[in-house]
Amino acid sequence: MKIQTFTVVSGNAICNASCPFCVSKMTGIRGIGTKPTLINWHNFHKACRIAQINNITTVLLTGKGEPTLYPDQLTEYLKHLQKYDFPILELQTNAILFSEQEKSYEKYLKEWFELGLSIISISVVHYDPEKNRANYVPGKKIYPDLGKIIAKLHKIGYSVRFSVVLIKDHIDTPKEAKKMVEMANKWGVEQVSLRPVAAPENSESEKYKTDTVKMMLTPKKIADINDWLEKEGRLLLSYEHNSRIYDVAGQNVCLTDALTIKPGTDDIRQMIFFPDGHIRFDWQYKGAIIL
Repeated sequence: MKIQTFTVVSGNAICNASCPFCVSKMTGIRGIGTKPTLINWHNFHKACRIAQINNITTVLLTGKGEPTLYPDQLTEYLKHLQKYDFPILELQTNAILFSEQEKSYEKYLKEWFELGLSIISISVVHYDPEKNRANYVPGKKIYPDLGKIIAKLHKIGYSVRFSVVLIKDHIDTPKEAKKMVEMANKWGVEQVSLRPVAAPENSESEKYKTDTVKMMLTPKKIADINDWLEKEGRLLLSYEHNSRIYDVAGQNVCLTDALTIKPGTDDIRQMIFFPDGHIRFDWQYKGAIIL
């Protein structure tokens, strides 16, 4: 078994965003409540050992909802991860709370950095704040100022990644992808990942799956963005799970897909630890279980 990334699920299914392409709604949102799901630490440490044995370098802290809603649990995870000394600890977030509650989250961001967190991966759909607002927080009048958030994170010492979800009428052409990359470069973002939105084969919510399918890029549009990267970028790395990293005018850009399982091999893109103690290697298939 070869594993690329150790993914750790934090918090519960509650989220402060309303993404119309929400993958959690499609893959199941058990565990909604006012408190984060209790962590099975016994199995968490087993997952850490599996990760160590497989020479995993990156641990990704994420959630079925928004993980930063429960900052104390993120702190707990980071403290338990200390003894394993994984080189790269990354947090996936919509970063909304980093703006709305700057003062209260400042201490958490500093503490997490001291505990080893090194990358903040911010989910976006566009460089235009209005388009991000319409997708993430449609009920609010404004969307957080990403430039200010990135500057604050850099000041603490973090590297920043833009995790760009490619959806129809947003970042869906080479021209728009180039503008996205240029804006990331302007803000000093270290890494940009471009990932076409996708719907699971079997969805827990037909409504969200239908809406997501409508937002998916056509194969032609994906091919056009790929051709643009091949032409204007320099290929630096190519992974077996259909992920390629380019240098585009000095900006790190990764084009990848949403496929977790690679049938016919023992290669696993990610090992996922759930707070209830289950360890899986895919979000949608219940049979994809290690423990």
